[in-house]
Amino acid sequence: MTPAGASVAPLRVRDLLASVSKTLGAGPQARWIVAHVTGIRTVDLLSAPDVPVTPAAWHEARAVVDRCRAGEPLQYVLGTWAFRTLELHVDRRVLIPRPETEYVVEIALGELTAQRSRRSEGSSVVAVDLGTGTGAIALSLAVECEAAPGSATGPVEVWATDESRDALEVCSRNLAALAQQNARAAARVRVAPGSWFDALAPDLAGKLDLAVSNPPYVSESEWHSLDPVVRDHEPVAALVPGPTGFEAIETLLTEAPRWLAPGGSLVVELAPAQARSAQDRAEALGYEKPHVWDDLAGRPRVLVARWPLA
Repeated sequence: MTPAGASVAPLRVRDLLASVSKTLGAGPQARWIVAHVTGIRTVDLLSAPDVPVTPAAWHEARAVVDRCRAGEPLQYVLGTWAFRTLELHVDRRVLIPRPETEYVVEIALGELTAQRSRRSEGSSVVAVDLGTGTGAIALSLAVECEAAPGSATGPVEVWATDESRDALEVCSRNLAALAQQNARAAARVRVAPGSWFDALAPDLAGKLDLAVSNPPYVSESEWHSLDPVVRDHEPVAALVPGPTGFEAIETLLTEAPRWLAPGGSLVVELAPAQARSAQDRAEALGYEKPHVWDDLAGRPRVLVARWPLA
């Protein structure tokens, strides 16, 4: 990663971008690395080709590239990752937030809006992100509910739960960072340790307007065939719930009725192959017209199941 002519000419953004692209292949990854080490926003890189790059930034980029070439996920190497409106700290203790989960938040916000529209003026709404990991879903709900329709109808309380203490440390770090930028949104979030609904205070039973989760849903056999970048670095417990991959989804579906308010919504990310089984199971348990939404790639991805009003 040494550009031609580097000894006689100052290093510039275009040189670094060309060098990283040559090593890793042209694409978003190269731009993300250059943006990270230079402090220039990704969207501004193409308009800043002649901005000088310091030797320190060049050496940092080389170190990042070496780690990526060794198979480490870029998100862990950089230590932060963008998720909707947030910049989240990420490390090997938590699952890397993915675009599919951004769409889960979109669906969950729609359900939250529907729940708030049924409430009288000033009534509070309670949501929980089960298995929160980085806190991506919970923090996004806390931030974006301000801009959602019906945001003036009453306060929103968001619980972020996880049985992994390591994950909750990452979530709490991201919550603290949010508090520096948006104290009002951060004040909506409560972090609680525990497995799924067991983390919640007993007096919340029957009062949740929204329960949302990106649970582990990879089967044990599928895990062995995952890309090594995922299999060898991301926490197994955040990917594999058991032999079939359906275990966590089954737990959420069977336990949610005790916790959801009448008309409350359960929103769950799943694998496309699990869509029919999840919908059928929700119907058998008594949920009202469960539906699976396709993600932006056209694959079944998000189960929405509402508990009957009466």
